[in-house]
Amino acid sequence: MSQSAPTEIAPSPEALRPPSVHVRAIITWLAIFPLVTLGFFAIAPFAEGWHPVLRAFALTIVVVPVAVYLVVPQLLRAYSALVRRARR
Repeated sequence: MSQSAPTEIAPSPEALRPPSVHVRAIITWLAIFPLVTLGFFAIAPFAEGWHPVLRAFALTIVVVPVAVYLVVPQLLRAYSALVRRARR
């Protein structure tokens, strides 16, 4: 008995294209800026006497992974959904 797999509609080449470098830059900034701002406020009470480079290092140890693994992918999904909705 042979069963055929359900037919799927192939996405158009436009749908497979990643956002432009400019859109990715804006999305990355939208992820990083609030995280850095909140991070500065969060570490301010105990990092007041730290050297600025050490403060920046400690902040980026947390902000970069959170942005790369959590925030940017969510923003890219939201952007893709907006683009798909606009094309309908």
